[in-house]
Amino acid sequence: MIRVFSLCAGLCGAGVLSQYPEFAQQYVQRLAGQVDALDVIVADFDQSALDAGLTRSQALAQLSGTAFLDARQADMQTTFARHTALTTALSQLRSATEMERLALFHRMNDAEILRNTWADFAPAVPMTTAGLTSAAAGFLGGWAGLGAILSLLALPFRRRRTKPAKPDQVSIRRDPPIRRPHQNVSQAPRLMGETRP
Repeated sequence: MIRVFSLCAGLCGAGVLSQYPEFAQQYVQRLAGQVDALDVIVADFDQSALDAGLTRSQALAQLSGTAFLDARQADMQTTFARHTALTTALSQLRSATEMERLALFHRMNDAEILRNTWADFAPAVPMTTAGLTSAAAGFLGGWAGLGAILSLLALPFRRRRTKPAKPDQVSIRRDPPIRRPHQNVSQAPRLMGETRP
């Protein structure tokens, strides 16, 4: 029974994990769109600062003094930090091959992009090497994981198998030694002409 459940878990794991390459591809597309949008905002701010003869840091420092300017300064600092992080992640994901992208899941960590990608995600049949590799990894992970869990849960309910007792050494019964029959002379038949004491 454990094998049946493990097989089902392996198939489910293969089906789920085989969608990772397609999900990663759609994530990268949305990530590129976000970076493009942030590029416009960052470039516009830097150009405004340059026109005023200021650097980015100097322009940010001047965004203070009122509640609105303080909030605007915090928003722009958050935008710059997000722009840097997403640009770095996009560069690494784009330069990686499909197989290398399997190990870069930690670069797909933007909550907003993840949520939007998942909302519009459409499963696809894995026909690439990365898709088949993901399916195989999902099958092995699901099969081994559930099999191990079920084996541990079933461990207390298994009967302890007692080792069969070693058979005692069979004592071989020996026949008594063969003795020549003792014939009483008095009972032996007499032969003709024989005299007995």
